[in-house]
Amino acid sequence: MTQLDGKRILITGPTGQVAKPVALALAKSNEVIGIARFNDAKAREQLEAAGVQCIKVDLAKGDFSAVPRDVDYVLNLAVTKTQDFDHDIAANVEALGLLMSHCRDAQAFLHCSSTAVYQPNGHHAFKETDPLGDNHRVPAMSFMPTYSTLKIAAETMARFGAREYGLPTIIARLNVPYGDNGGWPWMHLEQVLAGQPIAVHTDEPSRFNPIHEDDIIASIPKLLEHASVPATIVNWGGSEPVTIEEWSTWFGELVGKPVSFVKTDQVLESVTIDTTKMHELIGPTSVHWKDGMRRLVQAFHPEIELQA
Repeated sequence: MTQLDGKRILITGPTGQVAKPVALALAKSNEVIGIARFNDAKAREQLEAAGVQCIKVDLAKGDFSAVPRDVDYVLNLAVTKTQDFDHDIAANVEALGLLMSHCRDAQAFLHCSSTAVYQPNGHHAFKETDPLGDNHRVPAMSFMPTYSTLKIAAETMARFGAREYGLPTIIARLNVPYGDNGGWPWMHLEQVLAGQPIAVHTDEPSRFNPIHEDDIIASIPKLLEHASVPATIVNWGGSEPVTIEEWSTWFGELVGKPVSFVKTDQVLESVTIDTTKMHELIGPTSVHWKDGMRRLVQAFHPEIELQA
């Protein structure tokens, strides 16, 4: 299965940064059902105009009675990031278990996790078997204190659901998603344009594996092929490690602005992934980071004449 065609696919969180481009792309040749609260009417209109069937669901309440059970695939791409542990446990963990039960007859279930589940370890390239921990316990991430902890909890629920319901499942640990719909690098772009210094960790450089939304979309059918019982766990990121320093400097070259950095131990350390298993299962990514970052600038600032 190199692509999805003519399938019935349920996607959670279709208004989000990652899920929205996925939903729009898959709706071109599949029946896509998106579930979310849809507080943004314009976002819902855009999805429905592209053929996505939108069903209003509050994941924290866990009521899936309006959601069809007979779907081919489920892509759980939603994430709730508040400062309320009780609410986020309900929305990210309990809801996941209830959704897996509701759609237990699906051919495969993809749960989007995060490389934020790894215990910080300098410049180590994390393998899927490495120790887990809370890498968001730094002041810079105080606005999302539940994130890492509940990503680990959700993986536990996904592993349980796969075995309890015999539902082939793949848990994909996403690194730094970005593209025309935004992402962490977009924030750095805006800082460059505003002339603000960009915070990087004192254990420099700050290296990650950014993955463009085109590669996210292209890899989903391949990931679903490897869903299994027990669940398969795999890193999900760009094949080429890149540093914040590198992509921010590239933004500066593109827009003709100087770039400055401030070093601190109060921000995220590097989270570089070992891509060996990912390459074995789905192959390498194809969008070079410089090309992807250039497209990001063009998408958000078409008024800027690029310098590089």
